[in-house]
Amino acid sequence: MRRARVLTGAGVALALAFCGTGAWTYAEARGDDSLAYGRERDEALADGRERLTVLNTLDASSRERARAGIREWRAASTGPLREELGGTVAEKGASARGTVTEAALTALDTRAGTAKLIATVRVEVTPAGAKRPTTDRKRLEAVLARTGEGGWKVRALSAVPLARTAEEDEGR
Repeated sequence: MRRARVLTGAGVALALAFCGTGAWTYAEARGDDSLAYGRERDEALADGRERLTVLNTLDASSRERARAGIREWRAASTGPLREELGGTVAEKGASARGTVTEAALTALDTRAGTAKLIATVRVEVTPAGAKRPTTDRKRLEAVLARTGEGGWKVRALSAVPLARTAEEDEGR
């Protein structure tokens, strides 16, 4: 009888110690700054991919659709880029559909609310009246800014030039 009580007490003490250690570890991980940083990084990357897709897509099959596409461009951007896109004239013409194939953050400053993203984008362009699109690949660098709504928008966008190899230069 005494032996059973001792074993039961030891088992309960061991279980409580295990539960306490688990709770302490969970509390430490939940308050970890690197976890919060990782979440912010993932959110900036996802928002950046989505915004670059919008900025490389335009249905210009009609003037009204082109106008709607330009409104979407402005909604995906902020700062000087938003102002620049606001001056775009909606015209009927070629349509484009962008798809971000790869993307990565190269910098993230959570305190300042800024990030840099590099991406490769496949753009299918269909000229007005054409049935088959042509495909173009772009490498872009985007500067992202966290907005008051809590999401990330594109503040600046630039093309990244392709590096040429010596063999490509000889073939010119």
